[in-house]
Amino acid sequence: MARDKGFSDKLKSVVSRTKGEVKDQVGNATDNPRLQNEGKFDKTKGKFQKTIGKLKRGS
Repeated sequence: MARDKGFSDKLKSVVSRTKGEVKDQVGNATDNPRLQNEGKFDKTKGKFQKTIGKLKRGS
């Protein structure tokens, strides 16, 4: 079960990082610093989720 949980966290990390990258790029293109910051936050959140997934899987 822990392996399934770890996989779930890794999958969430991909979604968060992708969403963050899109927000960051759109914010940059539209000169919207708030959206850029949200994107950077989401990308960082995704990195933490990936790390947690690795720890849960033990790899």
